[in-house]
Amino acid sequence: MANLVIDIGNTLIKVAVFRQNELLYFGSNRDIKETGLVELIEKYNIKRGIISSVKKDSEVWRSEISGRIQLENFNSDIAAGIHNHYKSPKTLGLDRLAAVIGAHWLYPDQDNLVIDAGTAITYEYVDAGGNYFGGSISPGLNMRYKALNNYTSALPLLNPAEDFAAEQGDDTESAIRSGVQNGIRFEVLGFIKQYQAKQPGANIILTGGDSIFFDTLLKNSIFAPYVKIEPYLVLKGLNAAIQTNND
Repeated sequence: MANLVIDIGNTLIKVAVFRQNELLYFGSNRDIKETGLVELIEKYNIKRGIISSVKKDSEVWRSEISGRIQLENFNSDIAAGIHNHYKSPKTLGLDRLAAVIGAHWLYPDQDNLVIDAGTAITYEYVDAGGNYFGGSISPGLNMRYKALNNYTSALPLLNPAEDFAAEQGDDTESAIRSGVQNGIRFEVLGFIKQYQAKQPGANIILTGGDSIFFDTLLKNSIFAPYVKIEPYLVLKGLNAAIQTNND
């Protein structure tokens, strides 16, 4: 029996199909078509599904899909093995919770630091016992470039460089790149150093669209042995949630 997993973000909608823990299909787009979902349901013999959404509006295709499979909404009440000590659990972003669930599901009985590098950079720590107390939210790579352009009158809008910039820039563009990308570099290494000091040997799990920037950085650091690349971590967390909730 296969599971349909749908993650509706502010910009993109990600759709995945899992059989147990095996990823059978992945797709990402700005919108979703009912016919495409029906085709996936029939092709993979899907019986149940889960939706995580940052939007409050009900999608027009949801009623049609609900008539074909057992469909549930991911929410803060679905713990999936996590002991959530967040002061206001219902305000915790569902993508953050799903990432924590995914980390604990993939690496049980281990300490895990999740770094999700997307629009924002989030840092989430879940210990070997599944205890989650909270995390940190920081502006993402593109957000920092846009902020410098939006809040100044003279600084240009730049795209991220593939490699981290030199320690210092010798013109405006290289100075911006040095400040933005080295700023993130020192931030990421600082967070990792802080958590590793408390829990030596904790996994460092990278996910999110900009994680490739940190992958290159961390492979050349002392933390390289602890780095795990999980591009589908949130989707895997949602899949774990639906399995745990139904089991």
